[in-house]
Amino acid sequence: MALLGEETELPYERPPLSKDYLAGAKARDDFRFRSADFYAERGIELIPGERVKTVDPEARSVRCASGRTITFGELVWTAGGRARRLPGAHAIRTLADVDALKDELASASRVLIVGGGWIGLEAAAAIVKQGKKVVLAEREERLLARCSGRALSDFLAARHRAEGVDIRFGGPSPDPADFDLVIAGIGIEPEAGPLLAAGAEGGDGVAVDELGRTSLPHVWAAGDVALHCNPFGPDRPIRVESVQHATDQAACLAKAIAGDPRPYAAMPWFWSNQFDLKLQTVGLSHDHDEELVRGDPASGRFSILYRRAGKVIALDCVNMVRDYVQGRLLIERGTRVAPDRLTDPDLPLKTLVD
Repeated sequence: MALLGEETELPYERPPLSKDYLAGAKARDDFRFRSADFYAERGIELIPGERVKTVDPEARSVRCASGRTITFGELVWTAGGRARRLPGAHAIRTLADVDALKDELASASRVLIVGGGWIGLEAAAAIVKQGKKVVLAEREERLLARCSGRALSDFLAARHRAEGVDIRFGGPSPDPADFDLVIAGIGIEPEAGPLLAAGAEGGDGVAVDELGRTSLPHVWAAGDVALHCNPFGPDRPIRVESVQHATDQAACLAKAIAGDPRPYAAMPWFWSNQFDLKLQTVGLSHDHDEELVRGDPASGRFSILYRRAGKVIALDCVNMVRDYVQGRLLIERGTRVAPDRLTDPDLPLKTLVD
């Protein structure tokens, strides 16, 4: 077995990059998955610093940018995505990205962040706490426009402004020349090119079935790059950009390769830490037609329930771990509950499950 990657680092977790590592609360070795000895002892060959350029499914081989050709029995494609870049701006996708960013941040006083998604918000929270002047520019009219409802957007905008982040919506971004450092948090492009060029079905990612198989023989995919029909998502193929999804989908296809095929059925979840806020999301709010607020946002402890056709499909929970845990049952069971009961914070959500 071999593990090939473009980076030269040992495999590591990415979530701390925009959180604890950028804030200086974690060191480089704190979020590596395993030591080099771990892989060696299990017969896993690490092939760092190689980027796959072409895939030949008939020959069961990949050709790297270096010219090296590697054959395979089964190919698992977990290449994720590459950060969209802006000229002269830093990105937050790899350890090298954040190391370069931190080197410049030490002497910077004014920082521009382009993009009001999760990465931009986490970076803003980490940097403003270091005494920097932070401007966050979002081209849409609100934060998190692609993944959350307005209630959470408005709450986070107010909290970031209270912490000193200057948030600007719509229109052109401020002139980068007015800042010491610029960060682009404008999403990723799925790294599916070599598979699509080899004839795999897909588009915005590579299409996989319920086991993680692509349309190419002996080629599988999981994680950010995988275009799939999620059992908790809308009635169309989507990509889910989260560590939980990448981990659970990879485990699903690994079992299938090992002869124990079970359709992917993990419920999506996501988390973010900003200031003293613990933000937890469960389910997928795509195509929701109703947004219900449970609790008082002014208290800093509340939840948002998203419904589609009367069923709860997702929750965003702010410092409300109990709602996050119990809300999973509402999503799993497809329970229909009257809005006034769902929004009553004195009623535990578990008591509303059929």
